[in-house]
Amino acid sequence: MKNRLQNHEQLSLLPSEASEGLDYKEAYRQIRNYLAGQYVGATRDEALLVEVIKCLFCKLYLIKQQLQFDNNDAFLVAKQYRKAFSELRDLLPNLFGTQAIFSHGEELLLDPASITYIDHKLDKINLDNWSRDPFGDAYEIFIGSTIRGQEGQFFTPQNAVELLVSLVNPKSGERFIDPACGAGGFLNAIARSLVNAGVSLNDISNSVFGVDKDNYLVNLAAARLSLVTLSPVNVFCADSLAWVAEGERNFLLKDSLGTFDGVVTNPPFGSRIVSVISNVQKVFELGYKWKTDKKTCKFVRSDILQNSVPPQVLFVERCLSLVKSNGRIGMVVPESLISSKNYRYVINYIREYAYIKAVLGMPESLFKISGKGGTHTKTCLVLFQKKSERELDGGKIRIFMAEAKWCGHDSRGRQLGCDELPEIGRKYHEFLSNIPKKYSHLGYSISDNQIVDNVLAPRYYNPEVNDSLQLLKDTHHLIKFGDLVSSGVITISTGDEVGKLAYGNGDIPFIRTSDISNWEIKVDPKHCISEEIYATYAKKQDVQEGDILMVRDGTYLIGTCAFVTKYDTRIIYQSHLYKLRVTDTSKLSPYLLLAALSSVPVQQQIKSKRFTQDIIDSLGDRINELILPIPKDKLLQGKVTKMVQQAIHERIEARELTRRACLELLGSSVAKFDFNGN
Repeated sequence: MKNRLQNHEQLSLLPSEASEGLDYKEAYRQIRNYLAGQYVGATRDEALLVEVIKCLFCKLYLIKQQLQFDNNDAFLVAKQYRKAFSELRDLLPNLFGTQAIFSHGEELLLDPASITYIDHKLDKINLDNWSRDPFGDAYEIFIGSTIRGQEGQFFTPQNAVELLVSLVNPKSGERFIDPACGAGGFLNAIARSLVNAGVSLNDISNSVFGVDKDNYLVNLAAARLSLVTLSPVNVFCADSLAWVAEGERNFLLKDSLGTFDGVVTNPPFGSRIVSVISNVQKVFELGYKWKTDKKTCKFVRSDILQNSVPPQVLFVERCLSLVKSNGRIGMVVPESLISSKNYRYVINYIREYAYIKAVLGMPESLFKISGKGGTHTKTCLVLFQKKSERELDGGKIRIFMAEAKWCGHDSRGRQLGCDELPEIGRKYHEFLSNIPKKYSHLGYSISDNQIVDNVLAPRYYNPEVNDSLQLLKDTHHLIKFGDLVSSGVITISTGDEVGKLAYGNGDIPFIRTSDISNWEIKVDPKHCISEEIYATYAKKQDVQEGDILMVRDGTYLIGTCAFVTKYDTRIIYQSHLYKLRVTDTSKLSPYLLLAALSSVPVQQQIKSKRFTQDIIDSLGDRINELILPIPKDKLLQGKVTKMVQQAIHERIEARELTRRACLELLGSSVAKFDFNGN
């Protein structure tokens, strides 16, 4: 043991060029399923994970020892693993300092067959390839999906971890902290980044700090970090917002605010989470209500505490308080934090105290680890640098932006071949080097003074959208939708919600976003309402032939339109839909408007201007910002109008003919059946 301690730098996990075999996550899924069926004594994923983590430690330890043995002999495999675990159990507590994942006298509980099964599976994945994180993948498969119910925490995928750490760019001699470290993914990546930069393991141990209020995750994070450094680590169980240690223990970082060079973190997020008690909330400026000063158009803090503040808001201020002047902060945040009107004061606060360096939009599938596990919440990676003084930068700072479409897996967690995150990282470093490159959705920049109304969502500024419009400027009038509304050519309104209890009580269609498709209203009989409810809303909604219904809120349907025909006027439409009406057809045909709204350039704009509110997107008032391409050629206008009119007429007549045929089939008995077919 003494020799191993003296040579611990050779035991640290360094990057390897070897290729992968079995997919990491698939290997862990197979291990999980095997243990769930075979392991006597525990079936809970948390308990199974503990044993798998033990084996993973042992396997990595044995690899570094270059110990060869017959892994077809289950008893010999188990003997080597138990011996390795005994040595690690004694070694690791000395490395953790205040934390230890394995208690004194703890044993490896798995039977020889289970240990051998795990060893065979681990042989098929390259554990030395640090483009993946073996602990992170194991954690994700076993208990990542259960974290949702535990204060809004979600496992950060490794490619996002690597990208954010590369943006922050840890350097030798700097101190970094993750105040919501969870299982230690960011700590691990920072440490490995410093290893690759040639920093000694001892210096890394004194440079990387983690805090989390979940004791189990703290121990796991400490264990993972110790396998890189094999020296005492600084990971603490404490409340990062209250800045106190668990159980009123002495908190070694109590006086460390403002001393770090960088923060990299994915704080818990969720509007329903009670993040702090009022006595803690009042020490945060962002814990108070903010209002806009009419003279300066800036936000000003009031003396009234908010009723509740989502944790991601307070973590913004905590991160700024942790770093010294010019310190870098890399955060994973929900897109709603940097786009919603409710949080504009937060962005104002960040811009007051820091320079925004980069904002990277992530796909909605990033945090989906399986069909059921994870979340569809759209997130962004943000990088900002604390100012040395509170002063405006005059808009000279350039902000790097990108909007990834693919992250390596789909919404069910299945692996895909396309991952755009590494390319975004490369483009960011090209941006820093002032290398002239053509921009794309994977890399472009704006100046600070181009930020509109404290909106930081990258897709809002995607230059590709404007480029497609500029290609039409010679042949089309580029008309702002809001100008048509303000001049009275178009009126716009939204619908109402009747409640689920009203469904199925009559034959009046209640039109929802899912009923809008290909310019047509497709009625779902299950959601029809009574005449009484219809009478309550009909006059207010005033649906007329020639109106256009357009999806306002949702996920994938925003911007989808339907034309209201003479057969569709007896409806009620929900609040997630706009009703658009052309009031002056001499200036604009509703058919031409429908074609313009459905055109590629406008749909691109809609996609860039819809913002995420937790798990639902909304176009909101930004519909007024849309630029409509209307042909300058009057003959072309007339041709398009007739084409749309014909398409709608033929489709609707075919629909009505189909419906009448079904009714005709019943003959004189048709009166016995209501709209629902009962």
